[in-house]
This record gives sequence, C-alpha cells and structure tokens, in this order.
Amino acid sequence: MPTHGSMTKAGKVRKQTPKIPAKPRKNPPPRLRNRVKYKKLLEQPAQVVGGRRRRR
Repeated sequence: MPTHGSMTKAGKVRKQTPKIPAKPRKNPPPRLRNRVKYKKLLEQPAQVVGGRRRRR
C-alpha cells in the first residue's frame, strides 16, 4: 500500500515558514466580555428615573 510522502519530508513546510508575532487583542476574550455584560445588566441595582424603574 503506497503512503502519502516519506517521513523524511514530514513538517518541512511548517519549519520553513517564518514565525509572525500575534497582534494584540483589541477586545477582551468573549468569556470575559460576556461576564462584564452580565454584571452590567443584572448585578447593578435598578435605578429610579422619573418615577419609573429603569434597568441600566
């Protein structure tokens, strides 16, 4: 049964590719972002504005 390439060529392209440093993130990761949104929405007490309860 023929194989797809020899073991001597394994990983050749990846090793030759130059390493590019990662760009810094603009936004926090989704897990942290969702936690902040949850706190902002639910954990803060509802404020009374103009006689009406309003969640902020």
